[in-house]
Amino acid sequence: MTTSTDSEILHIYEAWHRSVTNRDLDGLVSLYAENAILETPLIVATLPEHGDGMLVGKQAIREFFAAGLRQLPSNLGRWYRTGVFFANGKQLVWEYPRQTPEGDQVDLVEVMDIAGGLIAHHRVYWGWVGFKSLMATATRQAAQP
Repeated sequence: MTTSTDSEILHIYEAWHRSVTNRDLDGLVSLYAENAILETPLIVATLPEHGDGMLVGKQAIREFFAAGLRQLPSNLGRWYRTGVFFANGKQLVWEYPRQTPEGDQVDLVEVMDIAGGLIAHHRVYWGWVGFKSLMATATRQAAQP
């Protein structure tokens, strides 16, 4: 994997957050490489046919985010983050912590492998509040005919 520049890493850090909070599908998808991989349990809740929680390719990632932006309430998370991130030129990591100045939110850790200024592999790890939110979503979906 090639090393990305500090400005490329900072661009992904800022643009990903801005795109997801503004529900900007095109902006969000533009940050991913053509053959990017996305792994998150939310895939199973949003696109149940992808039961392994992993998507490969920009088109599949687009479909996931499009479905998520349509189906999920905008208040799923407050999208508060501290401004602290870690990067080494190949990987970018930051947290959406449970505790915020406004109260609890869905807690996530975003881990992205960056290559050539684009997201090559994106993994989302869910904390306890996020896990309970995912379980509630799964329960609601199971109850629907």
